[in-house]
Amino acid sequence: MAAQGDDTEHPDRAPLLRLRGVGRTYGERRALHPIDLDLEAGTCTALFGHNGSGKSTLLRIASGRDTPTRGTALFAGRPVSEDDPEVRARVAVVGDTVATYPDLTVREHLELVAVAHAVDDAQAWIDHVLADRRLSDHARALPGSLSSGQLQSLLLAAALVRPRDLLVLDEPEQRLDPDARVRLAELLAGEKADGVAVLLATHQAELAEAVADRMVALEDGRVIAEGPPAEVLARLGLRR
Repeated sequence: MAAQGDDTEHPDRAPLLRLRGVGRTYGERRALHPIDLDLEAGTCTALFGHNGSGKSTLLRIASGRDTPTRGTALFAGRPVSEDDPEVRARVAVVGDTVATYPDLTVREHLELVAVAHAVDDAQAWIDHVLADRRLSDHARALPGSLSSGQLQSLLLAAALVRPRDLLVLDEPEQRLDPDARVRLAELLAGEKADGVAVLLATHQAELAEAVADRMVALEDGRVIAEGPPAEVLARLGLRR
């Protein structure tokens, strides 16, 4: 089943991300059945489903961190690959695991990202991102002293401190408290307003309804429903 944007809605706008017939197998296990997906700048698509449904596999392919065993994945018209400098420069990823350097402070993590992407006026921008993610008081803290929610905020901050045209997030709401989840929804709405394409996997229906233009529900690697979030959730029996 295809998961596509409506080209008639924006006929002059080419998709930033285009997947065609993308599938993935690991040995004899089929993690993702063939899927089509278009994602335009300034829009958000939410992948929805249980663990093992294929969401993370699709995100890894979309960000160039994995290669499909069939089909094509294109970002801005070029094959999606983490080895491509342009893809690395324009695609920011927030994964589902926390990976930090134990001897670097919160600020030093962000400085490392800023240097890698040649961010102009980096210190001022880092200050802004720290404040935005409620991490200013923890700028000198090491990861080991942070709560799980603060670590998740650090991952989000690292994505925000660098340039990006596509933001890929794997369950970014995990480990966040209710107030932080509200701020996350506001953040993603702001990303869309700035023209960033957002692709996220989530278990939280409320987050998808708040920010996504389109929802793709997956089960056992197959698309079982797609469309506006409210319609998909109703089809899944999660909304009336």
